[in-house]
Amino acid sequence: MLTQHANHFVGRFQAMASPCELLMDTRDPALAKSLLTLAAQHTWAFEAKFSRYRDDSLCQQINQSRGRPVAIDAEAYRLLSFADRCYQLSDGLFDLTSGVLRRIWRFEPGAMPPSQAEISKCLSRIGWHRVRFNQQQVVLPDGMELDFGGIGKEYAVDRCAALLAQRSPTTPVLVNFGGDIALSRPRGNPWQIGIADTPAITSELPGPIALAQGALATSGDTHRCLVHNGIRYSHILNPKTGWATHGGPRQLTVAGDSCLHAGLLATLALLHGDQAEAFIRQQDVDYWVTP
Repeated sequence: MLTQHANHFVGRFQAMASPCELLMDTRDPALAKSLLTLAAQHTWAFEAKFSRYRDDSLCQQINQSRGRPVAIDAEAYRLLSFADRCYQLSDGLFDLTSGVLRRIWRFEPGAMPPSQAEISKCLSRIGWHRVRFNQQQVVLPDGMELDFGGIGKEYAVDRCAALLAQRSPTTPVLVNFGGDIALSRPRGNPWQIGIADTPAITSELPGPIALAQGALATSGDTHRCLVHNGIRYSHILNPKTGWATHGGPRQLTVAGDSCLHAGLLATLALLHGDQAEAFIRQQDVDYWVTP
């Protein structure tokens, strides 16, 4: 869907379980339409390839390989390489094989945390260090799974911004996929970014963020959490312990050169629980906290 405003166009489509939006600083309807089409087609193709919800995706092909090599392309190799760097830099707190924990954690009314026995059983199927890959193939041990959800949307945002910059180098475009944002090029008049409010947030929200270049990513539990015995468990799960994090802020927005970088820092910060703000403060980046 494409709508015209006073001095820009807004394009919208749905992908990766998120509303996707482009703010295009142009008055040319043909250009705006072509940019929206490019972004939507690329994002849908990316989702079809890496979604764990599609039986015909590369992700499912890898997960059902039972330890056999699976051929990959350059894009898959880039994602796996980034996941490997994240694992190394985070000392294992970011682990692309930890998605199996979603089988035992339920974030819905009336749900309860899993037992330690259930968690221990799941932990035996987690361990990025056991995954082997090169530019041609990946080998995932039998019984393990990959879940690109922790980096997929941020990667797609960055890739869309880069593609739009190639298509129209002089047109500033803001790419926003469910609150994960990247700019295709710097903009003299910064975009004003508001932090979304939800009924779960009772504290005062930070003011609008002026974004002239780079990216923003937000992580938190305002939409998915579990409250049990007075403890609010976030949907962000620790791959080392198998437990949901708790004690951190409701929401954390981080600025970075790329959406991938900002998203990684936001997630890693929340994995530190009540030390989340202390962690992000040490990273020398701009950030905004919703307590």
